[in-house]
Amino acid sequence: MAKVIEISSLSLGFERDKQLLTVLEDLNLAVEKGEFISIVGPSGVGKSTLLRVLAGLTSAFTGDVNVLIEKSKDKRPFSMVFQEARLLPWRKVLHNIMLGLEGLPLDKAHKEKRASDALQLVDLTDCADRWPHELSGGQRQRIGIARALAVEPDLLLMDEPFGALDAITRQGLQDELLRIWRETGKSILFVTHDIDEAVYLADRVLLLAGSPAHVTTEYNIEVPRPRQRDGAELVKLISEIRTGLSDSYSYGAGI
Repeated sequence: MAKVIEISSLSLGFERDKQLLTVLEDLNLAVEKGEFISIVGPSGVGKSTLLRVLAGLTSAFTGDVNVLIEKSKDKRPFSMVFQEARLLPWRKVLHNIMLGLEGLPLDKAHKEKRASDALQLVDLTDCADRWPHELSGGQRQRIGIARALAVEPDLLLMDEPFGALDAITRQGLQDELLRIWRETGKSILFVTHDIDEAVYLADRVLLLAGSPAHVTTEYNIEVPRPRQRDGAELVKLISEIRTGLSDSYSYGAGI
């Protein structure tokens, strides 16, 4: 299967108190087309930093980050979903989604069509003319996902997108995300602290650990879909990864 991202020997650090602190070191990772990968690891280990590198939000690194995605002037190769939806309160829902399309050579009608299609994909077409304050937390996060999808990325980067939601809303959005993933065929790189969530969603779960951090363990989740959250195979994998995560704290949790 074709790769969309290939990372080789990635290292990244920054200066603190006049000392160089290395966050990531000799990190290697490949994401295949249509693959769903979850990344777990201790707090502060560098999971979000890795996504920022891929999103082009930081360039202060060594190693190779190869984006193997065909370029197109009317779309973006990847987009990012954050823990907070970050909707602009003075823009209605449809225009919040269109925000991600600014800078692309599309006319207004085309942008509105792309935004409307993304709204339909997250099943919120009736919210197009609402203000962000009129939405629930789950709806706001779905709008954030729609904004990311409107640019038609090949790779969706998700940084704990459901971390601030209650358990019931979170499970519902996990299933919505899986539906969207199946329908669009996007590749997804999903950062989470929730091991149950990581295993339920992903084809592979990567444990990022160490100080400096790198991928210490890779878990292939070969449980057929649709998955049962309390199924014996998932429960066993969750326990295995939780043990690996616990061991990583003694190994060195990072910063």
